[in-house]
Amino acid sequence: MDFNGRSGEMGVFATVAQEGSLSAAARALGLTPSAVSRIIARTEQRLGTRLLLRTTRAITFTAEGEAFLRGARRILADMAEVEEAIADQGVPRGRLRVSAALGHGRLAIVPLVAAFSARYPNIVVDLTLGDEVVDILGGQADVAVRFGHLPDSPLTARRIGNTGQVVVASPEYLQRHGIPQEPEDLLRHNCLRFNFRRAEPNWPFIRDGKEFSLKVSGNIECSSGEALAQLARVGAGIARIGEFSVSEDLQRGDLIPLLEAWNPGDQEPIHAVFVGGSAMPARVRLFVDFLLEHHRM
Repeated sequence: MDFNGRSGEMGVFATVAQEGSLSAAARALGLTPSAVSRIIARTEQRLGTRLLLRTTRAITFTAEGEAFLRGARRILADMAEVEEAIADQGVPRGRLRVSAALGHGRLAIVPLVAAFSARYPNIVVDLTLGDEVVDILGGQADVAVRFGHLPDSPLTARRIGNTGQVVVASPEYLQRHGIPQEPEDLLRHNCLRFNFRRAEPNWPFIRDGKEFSLKVSGNIECSSGEALAQLARVGAGIARIGEFSVSEDLQRGDLIPLLEAWNPGDQEPIHAVFVGGSAMPARVRLFVDFLLEHHRM
């Protein structure tokens, strides 16, 4: 790092904030504490304001120091992204953090990650499976695979597929509690539901060409479609979940589709969501393009 330029000064200042002291920052940067102190003093003199308040025990930031730190971190991150994007044009490399829902990730994304890694061995894919929504702008992931209609945001979204919904129950449950013949019969059944914020509280159906919704209830709620499918398999109740998560169960007869004549045929979109723009690293673009080419749902 060139410590004489403004970017070098920002880097030193950000390191001091990260390490918590001038001496710790000096060790991290390979400098002496006096050299770090001179760089901070030079920055303060150029800006005409005090950025740090130093005592023998700790350092604190002035209001101007806090503002400078926020700007410095943003500028340094932008510079790193631009340099990565340019460097990636040769041989794509680096860490790619991918977030996907548990069930869909296991069934659809994991096989694609294996194929992607074989094609681009210099890219380290850091895959996290879970049904919580990660903060991409906050740096928790580079690409997230999300279901449903997306809220407005500065993120870029590419539609990679769709999945239908199906109402299912196990043969054991239906033998004990009976088969619902029409949607209103669900009011007498234990319905397994999602508990996350974007989940619709009612189940949609169609009758005589008109859609309507039914408020169902039950004693189990869960954030994972795969967990709801498992609960339905063991006879805990009736679930309405994505077809992709129960396709194998339906083929084996472990789960039975219900009320298909009233199924509205609604399709839930599946998107790859990421930070777009000219500084987007090549590894992100390559992975999104790979999903668009190979995703089958």
